[in-house]
Amino acid sequence: MKSGFTMTLAEDLAQHTREGDLYEPLEGNRIRCFACGHCCPIPAGFAGVCKVRFNRAGKLLVPYGYVNALQCDPIEKKPFFHALPGSNALSFGMLGCDLHCGYCQNWVSSQALRDFRSSLDFRETDPASILRVALRFNAGSIVSTYNEPLITAEWAVAVFREARAGGLVTGFVSNGNATPQVLEYLRPFVDLYKVDLKSFTPARYRELGGRLDPILDSLARIHALGFWLEVVTLVIPGFNDSPSELESMAAFLAGISPDIPWHVTAFHPDYKMIGPAHTTAATLDRAASIGRSAGLRYVYAGNLPGHVGTLENTYCPTCRSLLIERRGFEVLQNRILAGACPDCHSGIPGFWRSAPPRAREQISTLRKQCG
Repeated sequence: MKSGFTMTLAEDLAQHTREGDLYEPLEGNRIRCFACGHCCPIPAGFAGVCKVRFNRAGKLLVPYGYVNALQCDPIEKKPFFHALPGSNALSFGMLGCDLHCGYCQNWVSSQALRDFRSSLDFRETDPASILRVALRFNAGSIVSTYNEPLITAEWAVAVFREARAGGLVTGFVSNGNATPQVLEYLRPFVDLYKVDLKSFTPARYRELGGRLDPILDSLARIHALGFWLEVVTLVIPGFNDSPSELESMAAFLAGISPDIPWHVTAFHPDYKMIGPAHTTAATLDRAASIGRSAGLRYVYAGNLPGHVGTLENTYCPTCRSLLIERRGFEVLQNRILAGACPDCHSGIPGFWRSAPPRAREQISTLRKQCG
């Protein structure tokens, strides 16, 4: 039953593909995919670890021309706290993932080809239609999220080309299990990049179906390439919340740049991980303190709106003025002016800029056309 169910979905999705860009041929009609850190060598007739990128007669076919989810949310929900604060982001997602996290809150889409209980819903679309939806909802950005966007990188680039032509900002919400090849491929089309740093222990990453080293390499590379990078760690009691592990994560990020925003967020039981308790506000406060002690200038606590004191807000690291006040995903006030503190004029790292004048004219015209 389960096998037939999965094959039916796989066959259906195989109709929504095109030849990929991120691969090389190997001997014997095999190919190597470079979309994620697994770098799968794929024999003809088989799929990679993600189960949505597959080898057909020596060519890599990849997902294209559909979405599983399309929804407009505050950009703070992604979460991006140093990018276009208070704006809307149109999020789109597809099916499949290169990891299999037991606590995934989007498992119905990410595990669609692994778990018979997951969602089968998807609909055909094209990049221009996605842009029109974004403009209709007055979104300032389009973000690939919900499932792992690296494994659908070619489709994301097609969507982001259209988004850029419409003057919108683009972003990835990813597990960070990237390769140098895919990051170079994405860089001309992606502005914002959020990475989930799930642990700092190789054994934990193996439990999730991945490896720690590619994530750490990608974090450094994403920052070096000039994406705007923010990092999230879901703090799970008994899994990754020990002081030593949190200290290692914070020190690593601060070693790349003390200006990387680090979001420590609260876990709630989900999917297959129902044993650990809910993360408390006190635990998040401790994690945030560890981040600040490591030298990180912007540390935030999430998923417990109104219960983490000032840890939802952005402060100037020089004069400690309140710059952005938040509650949950809502921006209550934003005092940042031209990327700087209005009181001491210190620069505040982030992606604050709006679309250039010509792009604003294009957006205005397109929005009129969209009604």
